[in-house]
Amino acid sequence: MGVTDPAGPVMDRDEVDRALARLGAEHEAIETSLLALQDHAGRRLLEGAELTGTTRERWTAAEASITLLWAYFDAYTDALHTARAIRARRRWSSREDLVELTELLRGDSITVAGSATATANAPTLLSAAGRLSERFSLAALVDRMNELYATSLDMVVTADAVWSALPARIDLLAAELQRTRKLAHSVGVRPGEHPAGDDLERITRILTKLREDVVSDPLAFWVPAPGSSAPGGGRPDTTVYDREARALEEVRREIDAVLTVRQDAEARLIKLRDVLSRADRTLAEARTARGEVLAKIAATEVPVVSGPPTVLQEQLATAAEYRRQAQWHRLSPLLESLEQKAEDELLRARESLTAVTAPLAVRAELRGRLDAYKAKVARHGLAEDPFLIERYDAARRMLWSAPCDLRVAEQAVLRYQRAAAEALGAPRVPQQSGPEDRRGE
Repeated sequence: MGVTDPAGPVMDRDEVDRALARLGAEHEAIETSLLALQDHAGRRLLEGAELTGTTRERWTAAEASITLLWAYFDAYTDALHTARAIRARRRWSSREDLVELTELLRGDSITVAGSATATANAPTLLSAAGRLSERFSLAALVDRMNELYATSLDMVVTADAVWSALPARIDLLAAELQRTRKLAHSVGVRPGEHPAGDDLERITRILTKLREDVVSDPLAFWVPAPGSSAPGGGRPDTTVYDREARALEEVRREIDAVLTVRQDAEARLIKLRDVLSRADRTLAEARTARGEVLAKIAATEVPVVSGPPTVLQEQLATAAEYRRQAQWHRLSPLLESLEQKAEDELLRARESLTAVTAPLAVRAELRGRLDAYKAKVARHGLAEDPFLIERYDAARRMLWSAPCDLRVAEQAVLRYQRAAAEALGAPRVPQQSGPEDRRGE
């Protein structure tokens, strides 16, 4: 829709002809826009819908604006026809004709009478409060029509955009919800018995209410684009829809987990029994090793080994009972918890065995180190050295005696290392604890 030139002095014939040509093109553009608005699918839907809230208020104002638009357009059309008729009186318009045309084309010569209802319901900035008629110039009239058209089109386009986007998506999600509910029922996931069943009921209620609200008040679900002045600038607000879609996806994953449990429950139970059995055997081995360490190693604190937790065996029996009764929705979370606890128990048993057998590992390391140095001494032809033999025998007696004092045995091994190093001409082995022995002592 266009804008008419501002008023000026008396127009000549060429100016009048150019203005009439421009107004004719402008009239055609305005008529095309109004007819498009009249035939817009969103407007037809708004006329037939039971509206509430913000949409009802704005549609009441928009209907009044559209009524005024047609009244303004009729006045604009009449003024254009009158101007064309005056110009057609003579081939060369007289001074009086040009004055009349100038007043008609540029002055406030157009009176528009509107109905009381339309004027009362139109936006206050666009209607003359308390008046049933107004006077305009053609330029002002076009400006007024532009404003009314923009606000009316924005309302219609916005409502149509929401109706085109959200109800269809809600219906698709509702169909998926129904399929999920049937699947959930088949595996025992029901409201009041499983959290996922309660979630499905809640999602159903919210989607039903959401669809009703979107149909009756679409403008409540519209987010305008910041800084946009174009009609329909923005996007549908899908916050509630997106939240429930995510919630349904979470429920679907939960049900898939229950289905998976139904398919491989027996295999998982067998694996659980095996893991707990290995943990028990490891703890038994740790208890046996603790007795051996206490008998063979002296002056060592050996941690106490606890027995297997009976609660895991009880939960395993409960899981087997759930499987026999086909209570998959209860079996699923129990199996997941048991699998983690069983792995933790096996790890604890292995750590206990490692902690208990640590002194034996230290003794084995000392024995290996002693024999390695003996072999090194023998390779250098010092196997018969009496001093080295004496140090070696002393360390060996300590390491192969029971109970073995690891602290004393370690010092004996270090003395043998230092003696061997000195005999081989190598750098001395650093002293770690205890007094240093010398050959001359």
